[in-house]
Formats: sequence, C-alpha cells, structure tokens
Amino acid sequence: MKLRSSARGFTLIELLLVIGIIAILAAIVIVAINPTKQLGDARNAQRRSDVNTILNAVYQYSIDNNGQIPGTITTTVGEICRTAAGVTCTGTGVVNLSILTGSYVVAMPVDPSSTDVNSTEYTIVRDTNGRITVAAPNALNESAPATITVTR
Repeated sequence: MKLRSSARGFTLIELLLVIGIIAILAAIVIVAINPTKQLGDARNAQRRSDVNTILNAVYQYSIDNNGQIPGTITTTVGEICRTAAGVTCTGTGVVNLSILTGSYVVAMPVDPSSTDVNSTEYTIVRDTNGRITVAAPNALNESAPATITVTR
C-alpha cells in the first residue's frame, strides 16, 4: 500500500501577496470614489492647524509682553493680511500681525485655497472680555461652506 503525501495548497507568501494586492486595490477604489471629499478634508485639517498656530502665536506674544495682545487686534472682525515682502497690509478691516512673524511664527499661515495675494483668508477678533477668536471662514462642509473657529 502506497501513501501519497500530495497535499496541495497555497503557501504563506502567495496568500500574503493576494491580500496585499486586494488592499492596494481597495485603497485606490476608496480614494477614486470621492477624491473631492478627501481633498476637502485635507484642506480643513490644514485650516484647523493654521487657526491654532495663529492663536498660539498671539498668546505667546501676550505672554512675552505682560499680557498685552498686538494692538491691531480689535473688537471688529478683521481679515489677517499676509506678512511677506510686497504685501499691502492697510485698509479697513485688515489686521496686520507682522509683529508675530519671525519670533512666534515663521510666516503667517495662509488658507490652502487662497488666491488673494494680500490676505491669509483668516479672520481675528477680540471680544469685550479679551478673548481672541481666529476663524477660517472658507472651510468646506460636505454640502456647503462652513467656518472653523477657535476661541481662547
């Protein structure tokens, strides 16, 4: 009587290769289904980071200057201008925070979808209690524009 040991099956390498190919194809399909949402989410993440960066820079300035915030921040909502060479930071409703660049931020963060050469597209305001609010009014919601705000 002859016993044959001819058990055939898949090797571990073959199984891992197939699983890897399926995972790559699934990732491609997920991104291909809704790339606009993926890009919008990435831009909103950048906006959240930028808003926090600006607010942290204002508070670091405040700490270094005995609690005084930059004088350009008022109780009227103002659009933060870019702080680069050749940028015009004057006019009604414009907040110049160039005092923060260099020591507290390398450069003023700019909205990822901004096309304005003078504005960051972010706003800042101080309320009557001294709390500062920085906002990204061009944030994207799934169906309509939204606003990302941080107040401290």
